[in-house]
Amino acid sequence: MFRYIYRYFILFIIFSQLPGFAKAQDSYVAAKKMSFRMPGELGIREDSVQKEFKAKGLKWPARYVFIRSFKYDSQLEVWVKNEPKEKYKLFKTYKVCLQSGAMGPKRMQGDYQVPEGFYYINEFNPNSAYHLALGLNYPNASDKILSDPERPGNGIYIHGSCVSVGCIPVNNFDIEEIYVIASAAKASGEDFIPVHIFPVRYNNKTSLAFLDNYLRNNPSLQKFAMELKSAYDKFEATKEVPIVLIDQKGDYVIE
Repeated sequence: MFRYIYRYFILFIIFSQLPGFAKAQDSYVAAKKMSFRMPGELGIREDSVQKEFKAKGLKWPARYVFIRSFKYDSQLEVWVKNEPKEKYKLFKTYKVCLQSGAMGPKRMQGDYQVPEGFYYINEFNPNSAYHLALGLNYPNASDKILSDPERPGNGIYIHGSCVSVGCIPVNNFDIEEIYVIASAAKASGEDFIPVHIFPVRYNNKTSLAFLDNYLRNNPSLQKFAMELKSAYDKFEATKEVPIVLIDQKGDYVIE
């Protein structure tokens, strides 16, 4: 019963945020009508991405995209597939240029923290001051419960230009690839492109040792990190994006 109650709770939160998605969808109606052809430099980047997909035995465009980012390891992964029951395959791992803040979630405006948790892309900005930008739905339902009620912060993006004050920056060449892949999936019907942000790669001994040492005297952050690890482990085992629910306390519950 618990799980069903919170499944409906999550659906309510998702649909309550649909106006933002409607804006993003309107921006890509034209792209959809043009068979996802991108103008100018993005068109060139799309051509190169298609060739790389073909070389890796992947079908273009990917109808489903899943993104993972690892703060301490300064990496961002793009996973793709084309059928609902298909397992995700790794397309590429990108270098994250900079990380602001420290281990742990974002809890208030101005803390310079990169969020940790489970998000989705809710904005495509081709005119970003940081070259190109993909917006995340921070604060999500959990953040709204656990963060500062008055000033939780906002405006978290995956973007170019290699600068950061709480976002996930990559170089301009890389954001062009990521942007093209994500926008093609969006135009193909994937409204909620999931983005999971973890403190570390839990399967990297050095990274995990750093995290354990960092969290040693902070039980609440230890608990939070283990909630995230449950989702990480689930994907590693199944190559399927796990269902993430949120309870009344704001804690993540991984099905």
